[in-house]
Amino acid sequence: MGFQTGFAQAPTALLTLEEALSQTLENNFDIQLAANNLKINEANVYRGNAGMLPSLALVANSNDNFTNTTQTQSDGSSRELNNSKNNSLSYGAALNWTLFDGFKMFAKYDELKQTQVQGQKLLQIKILEKVNEVYTVYYDLVQQQKLFTALDTAVVISKQRLEIAENRYQIGKASKLEVLNAKVDLNTDITTLTRQKEYYYNTKVRLNRVISRDTFKLDFIVESNVTINWDLKLVDLLLQLDAQNPDLQLAIINADIAQLQYKQLRADRYPTLLLNSGYTFSESESSLGFVSKSSGRGWNYGFTARLNLFDGQRQSQKEKIARFEMDNAQILIERQRQFIESELMMAFQTYSTNLELVNLEGKNEEIAKQNLEITLDKFEIGTISTLEFRTAQLNYVNAVVRNNNAQYQAKLSEIILKVLVGKLDI
Repeated sequence: MGFQTGFAQAPTALLTLEEALSQTLENNFDIQLAANNLKINEANVYRGNAGMLPSLALVANSNDNFTNTTQTQSDGSSRELNNSKNNSLSYGAALNWTLFDGFKMFAKYDELKQTQVQGQKLLQIKILEKVNEVYTVYYDLVQQQKLFTALDTAVVISKQRLEIAENRYQIGKASKLEVLNAKVDLNTDITTLTRQKEYYYNTKVRLNRVISRDTFKLDFIVESNVTINWDLKLVDLLLQLDAQNPDLQLAIINADIAQLQYKQLRADRYPTLLLNSGYTFSESESSLGFVSKSSGRGWNYGFTARLNLFDGQRQSQKEKIARFEMDNAQILIERQRQFIESELMMAFQTYSTNLELVNLEGKNEEIAKQNLEITLDKFEIGTISTLEFRTAQLNYVNAVVRNNNAQYQAKLSEIILKVLVGKLDI
């Protein structure tokens, strides 16, 4: 009996884990958003954004006014003019450049670069998160696919049992009760298989959603083998934490950013020196006065220096708060390290236990399979009861389920360990 579901067409293509991961990296919406956020951070890293470069602008200013004017001359005579027009026009290029600001601009530039690194780690975290999800759902689908096969086999065996029971009833070697029991057990197995079809279908939909591909593309199967890494060592994993765990590295980057922000605050205690320069054209006209029209052009430059002497102690308060924030950042590093180490140790214990269960359940499945084959042969010649046959059949199905689940849990614990150290294979 093949993999026929009531919800989709028969699978026609094999979706490998590598293909699922590749499509996820290319199509997943959350990864695309994180990648675009990183591009934004990268675009922000330039010296002008930190205030290191001058600003150059074209400026123009025009003023017109109409006034009633009375002028008294030095000889005592006076002149009057109503609605006298006065206008002025100036235009040119203006240059402004901060020459010194207590090294704030350098700390700001370093912060921008750290923000870019922060974006890289956030992208790495998102990739690890989605790749972990692909691994989890993919291997869940592998497990469901194997379980589907086992339940499908159970239905086939139950049909054989019903056929044998009916044949024996026809020749008077079995009761009607044996036939009815065989029908009930067959219907039970078909019901279980139908439920498994539903879960198998839904897991496919979940995998398509994680990959961010067409939700209705369900005509595929997955690989049947689960390859487990049996060689992970706790001491090696612990040594990789600081260098590779992206959450811990992100906490360290946040601490560096807090220090750079503190440096920018401290820079406000130093004087600020600004250069102002430009080239200006100017014209003016006046209806009344000694000069009726004038014009000029030329360079201008100057310097502006400023030093804050007292600001109501706001500077000291800002620095005090910034020092607390730096302390908090260091505390968060230690808290994150302790959390990851404890999670790693517990996950490794789970991993070790699951490896033992894989060995045990693999042997149990082989034994249950041999037992079922022997029981089926004996049932065909009528040397064992229906109850004994059904027990052997259920033992086999349960052994397959436990073995598949043990392999799945072992693989999950392996994946969790690799995620914790930031070294999940992609």
